[in-house]
Amino acid sequence: MAPERKKLEGAALAAAMAAHPGWTTTADGLAIERRFVFRGFGEAFAFMTEIALAAERLDHHPDWTNVWNRVDLRLTTHDRGGITAFDLALAEACDRAAAGRLKGV
Repeated sequence: MAPERKKLEGAALAAAMAAHPGWTTTADGLAIERRFVFRGFGEAFAFMTEIALAAERLDHHPDWTNVWNRVDLRLTTHDRGGITAFDLALAEACDRAAAGRLKGV
């Protein structure tokens, strides 16, 4: 079942974010962000590949950048003008994909 595309705000957004440590809400409140730092480029690339496949399954694609071992992600539901359960579902997929790959872990 696909996540709901209803924009989260206020208490609902705060509760959702409490369940996603490591992710922060942008200053404008329209997106969530996280930086992942991996042991090397291969780990970062493997992570991005896994997330690309998850994003395709969800039909929800991240804004991201990669520099060597670092991947910065920004998730928002553009057509809803903010954060939805789609963003949180992809954030969960990111966290699972990063497990065991992060630098210092």
